[in-house]
Amino acid sequence: MTTTTLTEARDEIATRVITAMAGPDARLREDQATAVAALCEPGARVLVVQATGWGKSAVYWAATAIRRAENAGPTLVVSPLLSLMRDQVAAAGRAGLRAATLNSSNIDAWSAIEADLRGGQLDVLLVSPERLANPGFGRRVLDGLAGRLGLVVIDEAHAVSDWGHDFRPDYRRVSDVLQRLNPDTPVLATTATANARVTDDVAHQLGRDLDDGGQGEATLVLRGQLARASLELSVVDRLSPLERYAWVVDHLPRLPGSGIVYCLTVSDAERLAAAVAEVHGDAVPVAAYTGQLEPGRREELEDALRDNRLKALIATSALGMGYDKPDLGFVVHVGAPPSPVSYYQQVGRAGRAIEHAHAVLLPSDADAGVWDYFATATIPKPEQVERVLAVLSGGEPVSVAAVEAQSGVRRGRVELMLKQLAVDGVVDRVEGGWVATGKPWSYDAEHYDGVVAVRRREADIMRAYTRGERCLMQLLQLSLDDPHAEPCGRCSVCRGALSEDLSGAPEPETVQAVTRLLRGQVHLLEPRKMWPGGAFGARGRIPAEEGHEVGRTLIHADAPEWRESVAAMFGADAPAPEEVRDGAVRLLSGWRGSWSRRPEVVVDLPAAGQRQLTASVADHIAAVGQLGRASMPVPDRLPDLRELSSADEAAFWRDAFTPGSAPAEVAGASVLLVVDATSSLWPITVAAAALRRAGAAAVLPMLIHRRP
Repeated sequence: MTTTTLTEARDEIATRVITAMAGPDARLREDQATAVAALCEPGARVLVVQATGWGKSAVYWAATAIRRAENAGPTLVVSPLLSLMRDQVAAAGRAGLRAATLNSSNIDAWSAIEADLRGGQLDVLLVSPERLANPGFGRRVLDGLAGRLGLVVIDEAHAVSDWGHDFRPDYRRVSDVLQRLNPDTPVLATTATANARVTDDVAHQLGRDLDDGGQGEATLVLRGQLARASLELSVVDRLSPLERYAWVVDHLPRLPGSGIVYCLTVSDAERLAAAVAEVHGDAVPVAAYTGQLEPGRREELEDALRDNRLKALIATSALGMGYDKPDLGFVVHVGAPPSPVSYYQQVGRAGRAIEHAHAVLLPSDADAGVWDYFATATIPKPEQVERVLAVLSGGEPVSVAAVEAQSGVRRGRVELMLKQLAVDGVVDRVEGGWVATGKPWSYDAEHYDGVVAVRRREADIMRAYTRGERCLMQLLQLSLDDPHAEPCGRCSVCRGALSEDLSGAPEPETVQAVTRLLRGQVHLLEPRKMWPGGAFGARGRIPAEEGHEVGRTLIHADAPEWRESVAAMFGADAPAPEEVRDGAVRLLSGWRGSWSRRPEVVVDLPAAGQRQLTASVADHIAAVGQLGRASMPVPDRLPDLRELSSADEAAFWRDAFTPGSAPAEVAGASVLLVVDATSSLWPITVAAAALRRAGAAAVLPMLIHRRP
């Protein structure tokens, strides 16, 4: 692509935008001006790879202002997160542009926004990549923009590439949008986190979008130095998962300003937030932030952190791309992300407009299991794809729930699989569900093996980072193929020690307090309400006379306070350790006020095959409470239940609990059902129904380990 320079008139508009956003003395950087000038030409394809805080958004706001002044149509920004969209709408307003977003949190405003768009009153429309896949959005909005778009922006464009750390199949639909609307529309892709391979892949995909059989001009790639001079990177190693919690509790008050504490899982974020609140109360205000929160609540928490009403948000990666707080003083990671690229992106939230900020990693060998999951989570399994396509082969639209029930593939995998197949043109989303297009599908083993290999190499880089094998900033730059990588002189490796406000192990008293708090938390086990249909056969509401009461879970997910106990219990089938037996009794003691009727019989159900473990807990409870004892028989060999669909797993347990398998002791009695482990809860649900049909007056389930 031939680069151009801005004309005097265009430069005047760009300067007006940048000064409105960044102050009266601000001017476009050389690469910013180059990108803006290129985007003023028909069919331009520009990829900007620059560090967080460099000013990538200034490029598309300046280009939008110029093109709108020259009577071009509105800009379509494809943006991945609601928080990012809100910040971009505000930034567009500062640039003098009228922007709006269509998302799940403002459905009531859609009609007015779409009317403004049709009337030419909007300069910018922001949407998620998933919105592009919605047939109604295509019919109402995209069709009306045909031939009228002035600019397309793909924000966080690394997600276009499945070689990247955050691949999102729906991003590939941008190509379809360009072909559908106007291939001459200029396209800008931006990211701070793309290595050479991802950069090449994204640039190639942008170039193919030109409507000339992929023979158009090459994408203009503008890549800058990725080091962040304001960040002091540190690794605090050799802490157990529980000690990491205690370290955060002890050190959070000492960290400068306000910040983010990242956790790998939702349950970690919620538990750590509870621990900080228990120890410090209002003196160190924090809140948990996860993708499970309602959009309105997430917005409230983002604003509270931005206004420094919170010391920290303890968050999953749901608080990531695009959250803008220029004076963020620290980012702490309780657990290492699986990719140095995603880690670089998250620590880049800190220190944008201040001279110094901390980026602290608290690693653990427990992180490896999460890494292994992410390495293969997006890779399709050929046999599952074939089953899904067989369900869709009838020609009529099929819902995701029906695909799950008929294919035997779990819903999460079905949803991801359909998105990937849609990108390849093998299936299509229409009104009423999904259909097969008739295009054949084949598994590209070489490609997917390469993707997994790259992800495993990235995990190895994170291991090298946690071991401090070289300058931490340099290692992150090298993982992004930054040719300017060199030792930073500021990190804990270059300094040879941690900063004073980061050093020191957590206080033993804090570790004990956190352990007591977390082991005393109540985890409710809500009963399932509906039968699954599909392979199970029965569907609809579970009758009250076959249901169980609200139960309790002793160990929830990957709880650090129980990590050693879980490893001991589920490494081999053996009696439960003393702390687990005692914990079960404490749980029951706190539960008794909620019982509809005191348990009279303890029934063990080794749903995960841990017979000695389950029996030992049930025996201990029965002895302490002077209760009767019985057992639910299970098959000697259990399948890998995690690979079964919801309906198939429920059907397995229905077939396992044949009529007459429930022990006679339960007739007329209130039953405490002790279960070793499950993630789906189907063994509890189906067993409770069998016990109730056998005459049990009530079933109170106690789950030893709720698996993630």
